[in-house]
Amino acid sequence: MSAPATISPEELAAKRAAGPVALIDVRTPAEYRSVHADGATLLPLDRLDAKAVDATKPVYLICECGPRAVLGAEKLRAAGVADVVVVDGGMTRWAEAGLPVVRGRKTWSMFRQVRFVAGVLVLIGVGLGWFAHPAFYGLAAFVGAGLTFSGLTDFCGMALILARMPWNQSAK
Repeated sequence: MSAPATISPEELAAKRAAGPVALIDVRTPAEYRSVHADGATLLPLDRLDAKAVDATKPVYLICECGPRAVLGAEKLRAAGVADVVVVDGGMTRWAEAGLPVVRGRKTWSMFRQVRFVAGVLVLIGVGLGWFAHPAFYGLAAFVGAGLTFSGLTDFCGMALILARMPWNQSAK
């Protein structure tokens, strides 16, 4: 399947000025609560379903910086939604462009959570490998392999797991 179409935040803002568009935020509820594009609808990636969107009109997807919106676009296209467009650069670029956002209680971004958990797991693996048994170095190697795979494929399994954690579910 080919890469989904993209649109810049500025181009999408111009389309929104001309009339309503379906802008769907596929991040976690906690990330959405922290900051989201004004008028965006929350539909987290793990709950994104073709039945939840109007397939007769273009659907615009936004995440933090792009990869999750691309996954969402692939998911919708596989389910038969033809006109799916990813907001290039996601919320990061949207906010940098000075476009309207709604801010709430601050939360850690998914990328920050992944970096934190990966770092802690590597430290635990190295520490246990040094003090308990060398087999624990395997934990650090496993995390390193996962990060390498994520970098090569733009798919992060750890982010999908973290997205299901309770602190990432509350949109309040």
